[in-house]
Amino acid sequence: MKRLFPTLFLMFAVALTTQAQSQKDHHFEVAKNLDIFNNIYKNLELLYVDTLDPKETIGTGINAMLRSLDPYTEYYASDETKDLKMMLTGKYAGIGALIRKHQKLDRVCIDEPYANMPAAEAGLKKGDIILSIDDSLMTKKDVSYVSSHLRGEPGTSFQLKVFRPSLQKELKFKITRKNIKLPELPYYGMREGNIGYINFNSFTQESSKEVRRAFIDLKKQGATSLILDLRNNGGGSEAEAVNIVNLWIPKGMTVVENRGKLKEASRTYRTLLEPVDTVMPIVVLVNGETASASEITSGALQDLDRAVVMGTRTYGKGLVQIPIDLPYNTNLKVTTSKYYIPSGRCIQAINYKHSGGGYREHIPDSLTKVFYTVGGREVRDGGGIKPDIEIKADTIPNIAFYLSATGQDSTEVMFDYVVGYIAKHPTIAAPAAFHLTEADWDEFKARVIKSGFTYDPVSMKQLDQLVKTAKFEGYYDEAKEAFDNLKAKLNHDVAFDLEKHKAVLLQLLESDIIAAYYYQAGAIEAGLNYDRQLKEAEGLLRNPEEYRKILAPSR
Repeated sequence: MKRLFPTLFLMFAVALTTQAQSQKDHHFEVAKNLDIFNNIYKNLELLYVDTLDPKETIGTGINAMLRSLDPYTEYYASDETKDLKMMLTGKYAGIGALIRKHQKLDRVCIDEPYANMPAAEAGLKKGDIILSIDDSLMTKKDVSYVSSHLRGEPGTSFQLKVFRPSLQKELKFKITRKNIKLPELPYYGMREGNIGYINFNSFTQESSKEVRRAFIDLKKQGATSLILDLRNNGGGSEAEAVNIVNLWIPKGMTVVENRGKLKEASRTYRTLLEPVDTVMPIVVLVNGETASASEITSGALQDLDRAVVMGTRTYGKGLVQIPIDLPYNTNLKVTTSKYYIPSGRCIQAINYKHSGGGYREHIPDSLTKVFYTVGGREVRDGGGIKPDIEIKADTIPNIAFYLSATGQDSTEVMFDYVVGYIAKHPTIAAPAAFHLTEADWDEFKARVIKSGFTYDPVSMKQLDQLVKTAKFEGYYDEAKEAFDNLKAKLNHDVAFDLEKHKAVLLQLLESDIIAAYYYQAGAIEAGLNYDRQLKEAEGLLRNPEEYRKILAPSR
């Protein structure tokens, strides 16, 4: 034993010396490379043939450095800090409307005004083409340019000139900007069978209060079970996620733990309040765009056996960022830790390796580890939250994608039809009851065919690639007849495809039209009638025995 102590002390001393030397080498490399960077820029400033723009040149260097880390660590220049603020708060100052580029006209136009916001209050409508803002012409400008001019300080006013196609005349509006808060909870309501439904799309500051109010209101309306819809919710505030989980989980329970390199970046979030309801059956709907704080919410409810998670596997973002103020009104959003939900798992799906310029490695299922819910059910880390019940959403057919697209190849025929329909109909039925007639469908179909609309089916593209491969490998001549027959069968007929996918196209048309009259809430309410995943969730909640069976501990 006496011999052992000196040996252990010597090993400990060697380890400390090695660690100190490694840290010294690291600091030297940092200083050396910063000195090299500084000298490179000085020489470029002195010798380069053209005058350098330091904001662009050094900004490019900063962004390249951050791109080698992960996609969530970002630098915000002084003129971009408003984007970070909007991301954190969901607020900006403007008119409260979505705008889009009409490719065929090469103009930016109003797509969707928000309810009770300046654009809607002034009388702007879907399809209005933006001509000028005060004395600045907006013709032939891109969306970002027009958007930057529509935004400004709250309380400031400007004159907006638009062209309304349905009237074939120019209109002028005086609009006063105000603080716009994107609706984080655009719709909630009751479904058949005393099932409450909450559509929640953003974890911005104090959004948990909106969810709390909606849930209490649903209980007052007689809700005995709940569907929390987190599909396409990209997350946001971690604290808001904890507050939402707290609605259904007792006070004092751990929801999420952050673990970072620094002590300040590591903390544990526990529920702080008494819950609203700890027994009501809950189904949480998720998909591949459910990320970050949404995954904390759905994952914690799953780990604590408090809800059944249904849908498709979530995004898999298990990293936490914080904003840091930098000099000259600039900001840095930096990844400081990973988060771990109650079972102890981290659901981060991708490893960002810093060697070789930021190599990304998706964690395969075979390398994920098993964890357990409080009731003993198996769950796994890595790769997002795997639903308790996997239900795939209906896919959109190719023709519907091209008809509703805003890219270069779009004819805007669907958008123009909706604008024309709105002009002819001052009012429509309530969202859940509104449907286009057969005459409306025939008019739309005729308009699409007359426009000369075409699109590239995926099957035809794959056939063309197969033909090229067959020619390269020398099989084409023998199989030419089979290829020609297949090509004839795959050659699309627009009129035929319109009828084949009539139900989906009608749904898209009706959703756009309803949004123009009843805004986002109306479009969501109407869309629930066609929602396959929602119907599965309702079916489960109407079967209490099956619900309890899913949450029962596995052997």
